[in-house]
Amino acid sequence: MISGRRFRIVYHARLKSHLRAIDRRHHSLIREAIESQLTFEPDVETRNRKPLRDPLVFGGAWEIRFGPGNQFRVFYDIHRSALEVNILAIGQKRENRLFIAGEEI
Repeated sequence: MISGRRFRIVYHARLKSHLRAIDRRHHSLIREAIESQLTFEPDVETRNRKPLRDPLVFGGAWEIRFGPGNQFRVFYDIHRSALEVNILAIGQKRENRLFIAGEEI
């Protein structure tokens, strides 16, 4: 863990298609959650931020949950040596199903 160090957030190009599948009114909430939770100490486990047991098809070693009913998921990798957090996928949980870019994962 790197305490007090600022991480740069890097968004993967495919996230545009992920966000198109989510109602626009939630886009600022998603951006704010990513920036507030991952700029400092993105590798600290919390109630809604956890390392994944098995990576998704998009990759990513970590997940954060947030939003109304914890419906949104962001999957990311951390590159500590470069002080970067790479956002790899953004999804929306509906009931017990996760949708990324409009497709069930």
